[in-house]
Amino acid sequence: MENVPLSKKKLRWFKALTLITPVVVLILFELVLRISGYGHNTDLFIRYPDDPSYWVMNKYASERYFSDTANATKGNIEPFKADKGSNSFRIFVLGESTTAGYPYLHNGSFHRWLQYRLMNMYPGINFEVINVALTAVNSYTVLDFGRQVAEFKPDAVLIYTGHNEYYGALGVGSTSHIASNRTLVRLVLDLRRFRIVQLMENCFRSIKVGADRTIDQRENLMKRMAASQEIRYGSKEYDTGIKQFQTNMDELCRLLQDRSIPVFLSTLVSNEKNQPPFISSSQSLANAEAAFKKGSLLYTSGNYPAAKKQFVKAKELDLLRFRAPDTINKIITALSAKYNNVHLVDARKVFELHSPHQILGNETLLEHVHPNLYGYALLSEAFYRSIQQSKLIKATAGPEMSFEELLRRMPVTRIDSLYGAYTIMMLKSGWPFNEPISTDFKRGNSLDEQLAGALAVNRISWADAINKLFQYSMKSNDKKTALKAVEAALLESPRNMTYKIYAARLSFDLRNFSDATFYFKKAYDQEPSFENARNMYLVYLKTDQPEKSIAYIQEGMQLHPQDLSLPVMLATVKDIMKMKSKLNLSPDNATLKEKIAIDFQSIGIDDAAGKYKTTLLR
Repeated sequence: MENVPLSKKKLRWFKALTLITPVVVLILFELVLRISGYGHNTDLFIRYPDDPSYWVMNKYASERYFSDTANATKGNIEPFKADKGSNSFRIFVLGESTTAGYPYLHNGSFHRWLQYRLMNMYPGINFEVINVALTAVNSYTVLDFGRQVAEFKPDAVLIYTGHNEYYGALGVGSTSHIASNRTLVRLVLDLRRFRIVQLMENCFRSIKVGADRTIDQRENLMKRMAASQEIRYGSKEYDTGIKQFQTNMDELCRLLQDRSIPVFLSTLVSNEKNQPPFISSSQSLANAEAAFKKGSLLYTSGNYPAAKKQFVKAKELDLLRFRAPDTINKIITALSAKYNNVHLVDARKVFELHSPHQILGNETLLEHVHPNLYGYALLSEAFYRSIQQSKLIKATAGPEMSFEELLRRMPVTRIDSLYGAYTIMMLKSGWPFNEPISTDFKRGNSLDEQLAGALAVNRISWADAINKLFQYSMKSNDKKTALKAVEAALLESPRNMTYKIYAARLSFDLRNFSDATFYFKKAYDQEPSFENARNMYLVYLKTDQPEKSIAYIQEGMQLHPQDLSLPVMLATVKDIMKMKSKLNLSPDNATLKEKIAIDFQSIGIDDAAGKYKTTLLR
């Protein structure tokens, strides 16, 4: 039987089906995997499960950047409204572990110091400060996250990044390195969004780990991420890291400039005086250890400018590149000059001004790159000054909170401080520091020390630790510590109404009347209920500001028309206002004072009445 040749039309259809069928099969397989719940959505933001009217950072957002998802890190839970409010000022924060606030995290992070300062200075603005920084990432992740945050109506983007260009995910010296070709890297990142690719990588990873057991979770993340542990100054790998940072950050700055989004880009800080080189070359001209020793001798002799040069040289020659080369700071400065929308935040200069002889060391830093609490406050100061100089915030500010006042008032607890110390102590006991924990170390038995110790070994959550501190402080009538605990919890969960009310009442009890009013007003703005309106008119009356109470008494009358005491209160308050006007003209009029005191007492406001009581009334 003769084979009948296919017509040209049928042949074309056959070829088309041959090409299309595998694509259709792949699409169907992808759909099956998604429907069955396999793999993860890796978008930066997802709808907040507790309230779908909010967005929140996706805990799986980092997985695309790590070749082994066992090393993938997770970020903050800081929900923000899907529909941005008219009085909202939205700030996104991009970067690495320092930007996330390691080792303190939570309120130790510079963005929380900044948020606390801004919200107190501009009480009429709802500051949404969303930190999407991650540990062990670099400019590839920052660029990708920057593209995504641009879609969520930011009023500003703050960036602190550059220390992880070599060992952060996708870095040239990292175990998650893919290639030095950016186009190939971008392709792989895009492919990793698909569940089929996730399945394939999981299978390959299982085979690899089963064969050679390369992943040891007992090793710290620094060791697990560092593949090439000797990167010489000026080498091809060194130059690749520099080029990678420059290209990625230039693209991000250009993208945000084109979208008219203000950027605040910070220079980097690292420990010069108290962090010896991790790995030093044996070559005399490139010996980092020799430069560091020379710097130490010069510092001891009082030749500080020469000592700083040697310390910086030692850092530059350190083969294990966990500290950014100075070239990174030069690139950052150049980018701020190149783009009009990019404002330079010179954190390094701020740290130098607050360091002995302008040499960075343990006064502001815990180890090689991470600031201590004072250092994070300084980092927030650098961003704050740059934001204020840009005149980006158009609202009228209240009294400025000075840096000294910020240091005094910031709700960072002793638990936070101890937790950071314990975490760093454990970090330094491993590679590359290799500083064993002293056999003399013994943790104390105070509540703070117990909670911080439990937090450091993940036996308790930060929220639970702060809650226990609050409960203990309330039982022991330590209202000052209780207020700090509840303010700390409120910064972590700014939508929590209970925290606002507790903060307001404790502030009032401690006679911090402006803070009490601030928190009661925040509660009212979030939920204008009768109870919150009542809190507002009572705090104004108790602090002898009857004129400010009127609007809230009237609001209470509308919400509770059946409450017949409110019209009486309103009339009495108006009467008090008239008498106070007369008293301004005749300050020594004892009769007027007595009448004002009686009126305040008649509506149950003894706090204000006491101010006007005469000797006769007492």
